[in-house]
Amino acid sequence: MASPDTTAEETTGSRDSVTIPDFCLVLLVGASGAGKSTFARRHFRPTEIVSSDACRGMISDDEADQSVSPAAFALVAFIAEKRLAARRLTVIDATNLKPADRAPLRALAKKYHASVIAFVLQTDQATCLAHNRQRRGRTVAETVITAHQAALRRGLGSLKQHESVKAIHTFASVAEINALKVIRRMPLSADRRDETGPFDIIGDVHGCAGELELLLEELGYDVERDGVEGQRTCQVTPPAGRRALFVGDLVDRGPRSPDVLRLVKHMLDAGTALCIMGNHEAKLIGKLAGRDVKLGHGLAETMAQFATQPDGFGDATLDWIRHLPTHMVLDGGALVVAHAGLPEAMHNRDSGKVHHFALYGQTTGKTDEFGLPVRADWAAGYRGQATVVHGHTPLADIRQLNRVICIDTGCVFGGRLTAFRWPEQDFVSVAALQQWSAPVKPL
Repeated sequence: MASPDTTAEETTGSRDSVTIPDFCLVLLVGASGAGKSTFARRHFRPTEIVSSDACRGMISDDEADQSVSPAAFALVAFIAEKRLAARRLTVIDATNLKPADRAPLRALAKKYHASVIAFVLQTDQATCLAHNRQRRGRTVAETVITAHQAALRRGLGSLKQHESVKAIHTFASVAEINALKVIRRMPLSADRRDETGPFDIIGDVHGCAGELELLLEELGYDVERDGVEGQRTCQVTPPAGRRALFVGDLVDRGPRSPDVLRLVKHMLDAGTALCIMGNHEAKLIGKLAGRDVKLGHGLAETMAQFATQPDGFGDATLDWIRHLPTHMVLDGGALVVAHAGLPEAMHNRDSGKVHHFALYGQTTGKTDEFGLPVRADWAAGYRGQATVVHGHTPLADIRQLNRVICIDTGCVFGGRLTAFRWPEQDFVSVAALQQWSAPVKPL
């Protein structure tokens, strides 16, 4: 998702299709008479469209009654909030010309972790006037259209650069608007509700390739090893119908991060595993991309191991780990997997806050006697229907609370590597071969 003060993805010119997330807030932007309502009816369901004109009509029986505009826009926001809270795609059919007009709507999208998509209709002034004349009982002065066109031009810079808009689709003419035949809807990367398992969900591996191989065998997978440790590849065949699902933190601290990455990539390519990103993958992405990343928390060991790999290993690794989702919603919504866990309000949603929580969890702002951030116990207040499985917090034993299950049992610190079997809801684990890294805080 675009961040403040960054440039949004933009498309211009004639095209016959565009793609948007299947859950988002759509802002139609254009002068009165630009064709926004016609555009909305053509591409969206009637129930998805929240129209400022219709809200005026509901309040005063007159869609052209500008005296009730404040109340009408309050109603627009009220309906939009209810839809976004229910995870429904929502289309705002209003002029949306000024940053101040868009701000409360963007705030709602942020609150409910929805991307903002803008469709900008730059219809010429003569056409806008003609469209308005065709509206029964509605006359818009040329001076109003002129003011709208000027406000649109002034507001576009802010929309593109400063408003946390994921994508802007601009149409410079009626011909370009009419050329668009379909708006396709793409499920979010987290949306795997059609993936039903059964799954073997594996906790934080942290470079412990030997333990991972043993755990897979304990789970009934056939593991054929080829090559010496550190340069090893494995061919992994699962029990019929089962798949592995890795909760992230594949790398750092342990002795064989490249071997773990090769094994997981092989399983992903074969369709026998799924994987989400952990905070250690997020840090590795930054380092491999050339950013100034501190070599702490085991990253130095990983980079030393990378230096012994064939040419191109780092680039190939960056290419696939950067596309890992930060959480997955599976089995019709009954199962959620996120590296650090995820509260219900963030399930199957997309925002910077969702990604950050999924990777790092939530802290209280305090530090403990070991100098580590104190993590907030969000699971204590969890009341969601989905079972949430996560790692990230190394514990001496599995923790189950309110349908939230932590399966990071500290393998790299000398504990165990644990898998949670879904839908059986039982656990399988193997002991660490040794303590590969000393924990700052005892398990």
